[in-house]
Amino acid sequence: MTWVLIGIVVSVFCLYKVMRKNKEEREKKNWIPRGSSGWPLLGETLDFIACGYSSRPVSFMEKRAALYGKVFRTHILGKAIIVSTDPEVNKVVLQNQGNAFIPHYPKSISELLGKYSILHINGPLQKRLHALIGGFLRSPQFKAQVTRDIEESVRHVFSTWMQKQDRRIYLQEESRKIAFEVMVKTLMSVGRGEDLNLLRTEFEEYCKGLISLPVKLPGTRLYKSLKAKDRMLKVVRSIIRQRKMAALEEKQGMNGLLNDVIDVLLRDTFESSAAEEAQPRLPLDSIGENVIELMIPGEETVPTALTLAVKFLSDSPVVLARLLEENMELKRQKAKSGDEYYWTDYVSLPFTQNVISETLRMGNIVNAVWREAVKDVKIKGHLIPRGWCVLTSFSSLHMDEANYENPYEFNPCRWEKTGASVNSNTFTPFGGGQRLCPGLELSRLEIAIFLHHLVTTYRWVAEDDDITYFPFVRLKRKLPITITPLVSA
Repeated sequence: MTWVLIGIVVSVFCLYKVMRKNKEEREKKNWIPRGSSGWPLLGETLDFIACGYSSRPVSFMEKRAALYGKVFRTHILGKAIIVSTDPEVNKVVLQNQGNAFIPHYPKSISELLGKYSILHINGPLQKRLHALIGGFLRSPQFKAQVTRDIEESVRHVFSTWMQKQDRRIYLQEESRKIAFEVMVKTLMSVGRGEDLNLLRTEFEEYCKGLISLPVKLPGTRLYKSLKAKDRMLKVVRSIIRQRKMAALEEKQGMNGLLNDVIDVLLRDTFESSAAEEAQPRLPLDSIGENVIELMIPGEETVPTALTLAVKFLSDSPVVLARLLEENMELKRQKAKSGDEYYWTDYVSLPFTQNVISETLRMGNIVNAVWREAVKDVKIKGHLIPRGWCVLTSFSSLHMDEANYENPYEFNPCRWEKTGASVNSNTFTPFGGGQRLCPGLELSRLEIAIFLHHLVTTYRWVAEDDDITYFPFVRLKRKLPITITPLVSA
């Protein structure tokens, strides 16, 4: 009789557990955003890519948001994901790093990133590195030096334009030369010469594998990119060894002035105080990889923004005239006083900064970020199950009529209106949260310097060109322009 009672109790308990689990699964399913999984295996990938090649790439998001709401599920690029076009949901996802969400990349990108990549790691080490690099990029010493470096790079590239007989240039290529030179100097103080040329060639080869089949067999795209990274590492690690040896020979060690990001990471690795011993540190042999990987965001944002700004200005003569007036006034002031340009001169040009903000909004160079949920997360009534990816769409916010009137019109004046803010949840060209791009101020400075010297030195005529948005934002014809020097330049 006792065994029968025990059997009944166990059976009832098991039945209760099964029923409770089924109830939880039903409730969980009800909380998952609505959407479609599309075709077997392919999901909705073809439609996603097709929209990326169109003139309105956010149409993929717009159509599904209209059907299912601002947060919906889909299946693209081999993954079941949840897409958010809601600024409040995006903010929560971006701010909850490590404890709820971790970065997620296509497998090809993950293969190209090192184990301790700042683009991939989480927790205290990521926060520490982000703070160290961001602090250096905001330091007065760096701001003074990089302003001069950018001006010199811009003038050098401009000087080569006048050597062309037809004075016809491809702006997308020219802007890449400037941005790469500034980026490499910021990261490792490498100037023009053999090393810079090698790094530029190998970095282009490296980037070709970012979006590729995740196969590392000899001859494949990913294999070639990994080999290009190895060749870059030889150059970067040689610089690190020289810095380390020089620091050991000098009494002050790494306590001198910080000239670049390598100095920042080396000092943190070698010269920590006893009180900080317990804090996580970047291994010495991972500094080189991180320096290379930090080149990836800079390679896309600045040169593309420079090119798009010129395209938008070419199509907007009234805006261009106002930009020219503001920058000519600054040039006249400097000519009269004889003073050099400072960081504050460029960032204090209000209309120029509005042009930059509008370019970033319309360009959507960083159109979204991917995160993976490390546990079940509920946000505004939506469940993101553990292991699922969530895509926070920035381009949807930037091109939403609820956020911006006539969003497809290039209108820098919108940023003068009350309520328009570059710090709002609906303007996220550099991401947000703990992974907000530490170089955002530097990027805006570089664009401002380029535009100032371009409009005060040349007139130009741009040829017709179209923008593509997949896999990266590009001008199909690299934006050919024909330049004419100003008489007063």
